[in-house]
Amino acid sequence: MGGDRSDEFIVSQITSGQKDLFRLLVRRYSRPVYGMGMSFFRNAEDASDFAQEVFLKAYRGLPRFEGRSRFSTWLYKIAYNTAINGVSRRAEFRMDFRSLAEADRMPQASEPVDGDTPERQAIRGAAREAVLASLRELPERYRVCVDLSFFYDCSYHEIEAITGFPVNTVKSHVFRAKKLLREKLRGIKGE
Repeated sequence: MGGDRSDEFIVSQITSGQKDLFRLLVRRYSRPVYGMGMSFFRNAEDASDFAQEVFLKAYRGLPRFEGRSRFSTWLYKIAYNTAINGVSRRAEFRMDFRSLAEADRMPQASEPVDGDTPERQAIRGAAREAVLASLRELPERYRVCVDLSFFYDCSYHEIEAITGFPVNTVKSHVFRAKKLLREKLRGIKGE
């Protein structure tokens, strides 16, 4: 795959004429972009169409990528804006972002882990439910901040660049999610 090559190096090669290298970026980011599509549209066909649209926009926009942010931040901003616009164009519009955790991408309690005991499996299941409950308690439109932080490994400033939410808002919602999670996990541990 050429995983040792940085995104920025690949972008520079693409903009210098090696257009076929774009496949490396698609391969590298297809899962997170598709995951964002599932979070917003909740079905595989729409998520697939969404991912194709995002990569097409990114490919066409590459000459405008200035490298002031990481390529992933730039790509996720395109994806986020495409999703928001796609959702708002639908007649049944209702902002109802579903976290990657809610979309069953977190380890299931039933998935065995080396050295697992029934007790550990039960604790893991309860912890998973606590995470989901914490995410559900957040205002829906800010769940994306938590997802970008936890699952996409974005910094607060990157989340601000992607969503347009002020960095202090991003921080407060991520902090609130962590606090809710800590409280719920403390309750599980106490049981």
